[in-house]
Amino acid sequence: MAADTPYTSRLPQHVAVTGASGLIGGALVASLRAQGGTEVRRLVRRAPRDDQEARWDPSGQDRAANVAALQGCDAVVHLAGAGVSDRRWTKGYKRRIRDSRVLGTTAIADAIAAQPTPPRVFLCGSAIGYYGYTGDRAVDEDAGPGTGFLADLSQEWEAAAEPARRAGVRTVQLRTGLVVARKGGAWGKLFPIFRAGLGGRLGNGRQYWSAISLTDHVAALRFLLQADNELAGPVNLTGPHPATNREVTKVMGRVLHRPTLFPVPAAALRLVLGEFAQDVTGSQRVLPARLQSAGFTFQHPTVADAVTAALAEPSR
Repeated sequence: MAADTPYTSRLPQHVAVTGASGLIGGALVASLRAQGGTEVRRLVRRAPRDDQEARWDPSGQDRAANVAALQGCDAVVHLAGAGVSDRRWTKGYKRRIRDSRVLGTTAIADAIAAQPTPPRVFLCGSAIGYYGYTGDRAVDEDAGPGTGFLADLSQEWEAAAEPARRAGVRTVQLRTGLVVARKGGAWGKLFPIFRAGLGGRLGNGRQYWSAISLTDHVAALRFLLQADNELAGPVNLTGPHPATNREVTKVMGRVLHRPTLFPVPAAALRLVLGEFAQDVTGSQRVLPARLQSAGFTFQHPTVADAVTAALAEPSR
């Protein structure tokens, strides 16, 4: 991240990050290290390669390793988990998605609670899947949970962080929407399709997508890490202006200067994606009320802003 990255002051001195090889984790680690003043410890499942890594066991069976990995940390950011859109949702892969989140969060939360001096803040991954499908109805953090696999998973996922909260650690559940990035994540799969002129609306196109630029997501994490930030509990990490899939399709075509003539029928999506197709065509209109009330400023408030910013990212 550049030196003008917002929320650079009052950050913790020692931060541990899981999922540091992923899209968001990698960007956060790079941002914190580029600024200087914050030591970042990547938690990895293999043998550490240097003193900036520490081994942890997301199954929780090696509790001693997990406790040791977090010693001396002021903050923990837990982002590890199997990709939701990486593979078809077979029964086995759904179990892997669930275990990678619930067991991993339990292991980290228990290790936090076991520290002689616990970290001040624990940012723990979650998802807007918590709300289920909201249709045209806008929801914020005060809304209750929905139904379905992702809604049930998100409730379990968030509940697994409870040991850290009980230990007095400010615990934030990061209910993340679709992250707009040039490489990686769901949007990283969309860009090549639209560049080839093969993009189009999905299903009827009326479903809302709640998206956030990668830059804003990392800035929000920095904002939540600040020592004087008092936010705890669920926080929606989405842009302030959800757009329908039809609107997103128009933006992609306009920004990339490509036609968007090929709508994908819902039946075809179900054939290719299986149960996950319900989440592609389901509508989630989620607002970042708590971030905005706390004074966070979005650099890319609209989908068009986020897509334009993603295209300006350097190639990696």
